[in-house]
Amino acid sequence: MARAVYRDLLRALNKHVTGNGNNRQFQKFVREEFKKFKDLSDPVLIEQKLSLAKDYAMLVNSVHYHKDLLLSYNIGVDRQAEQQARLKDTAHRVGLQMPKAYEELDKRL
Repeated sequence: MARAVYRDLLRALNKHVTGNGNNRQFQKFVREEFKKFKDLSDPVLIEQKLSLAKDYAMLVNSVHYHKDLLLSYNIGVDRQAEQQARLKDTAHRVGLQMPKAYEELDKRL
């Protein structure tokens, strides 16, 4: 049980927090906390700690999912920048690149 919670938490941190920036402080903290409480014998305290770890993993995943939803609905994102990114992605999908003149014109505006 504890191993599964530990792995889920590390997986969530690696996917959404530490994976992009190579900043391993959160993973290090989680490892230290799990090592610190590995010899606990009180079942109530163990369940509290595991519940807290599960909740934190769910929070990390949910915040990332919420951020993706906001971006997909274009809330808080500059519409012109979003449209430019979509055009660039569409061109890239069919094997083309956006013309340089168009990009330079966009930078001036």
